[in-house]
Amino acid sequence: MAVYVDASSNRYGRMIMCHMLADTLQELHAMADKIGVQRKWFQEKNVPHYDICKAKRALAVKFGAQEVKPGKILELIMKHRSIVI
Repeated sequence: MAVYVDASSNRYGRMIMCHMLADTLQELHAMADKIGVQRKWFQEKNVPHYDICKAKRALAVKFGAQEVKPGKILELIMKHRSIVI
């Protein structure tokens, strides 16, 4: 089981955001708690994930999140969707 962060660069105001996903909701929320991301930023629509800023991404990697390329994130999204459907 693992937590994943991609290298996307999506603007949200002045921040640059990326995605954080995990194999399980428990792992995803545990990492969010560990890096100081409030639960109110959790997004359930389509695929459970958090959009996190680059500073939080660096913390997630420091605490064991795996850096993945955009193709891998898409693979994880498709895997999740096939499980949910």
